[in-house]
Amino acid sequence: MTSYRLIDSPLGAMLLRADGSLLTGVYFDGQKYYPHGAVPGAVPEGTARLFDDVAAQIAAYFDGSLEAFSMPLRLAGTGFQMRVWEALRAIPFGETVSYGQLTRQLGLPHGHVRAVGGAVGRNPLSVIVPCHRVLGADGDLTGYAGGTDRKRALLRLEGHAAAARLPIMQQSALALA
Repeated sequence: MTSYRLIDSPLGAMLLRADGSLLTGVYFDGQKYYPHGAVPGAVPEGTARLFDDVAAQIAAYFDGSLEAFSMPLRLAGTGFQMRVWEALRAIPFGETVSYGQLTRQLGLPHGHVRAVGGAVGRNPLSVIVPCHRVLGADGDLTGYAGGTDRKRALLRLEGHAAAARLPIMQQSALALA
């Protein structure tokens, strides 16, 4: 049974999705591919504990006391998407790679950069699977399903070396630094 819970974060509301005791989705409110029609409500006890743990870890991440998430999760996608998402999970806190670098790390020819970008954008576990750590070739904040202001804020939070040169966000509610 799929269950949902809304939580607050410094970057806006986030929707958690789980199937039983496995986390299957984390979405910012309004993000691309948000599961519209999801209705948060009563959840089984095991799922409630999972949601409590995920919410606590996300809060710790945003307050700067957690760099790596540890929770039971299930990613579901095509074989190609799964390869890309596993590669995202290997990008360390505070570091970034370009879409081209990620493509090369996966052993794919340069012509697959757009496909890799598409898989990155379909990541169902925002923040947990750190797709925000992938930048354009010139360090540009190219697309992010949760919005580039959130991507910028997440990179600043992680102390990314290039974050200081990134423009300040227009919405103060998204400014973490």
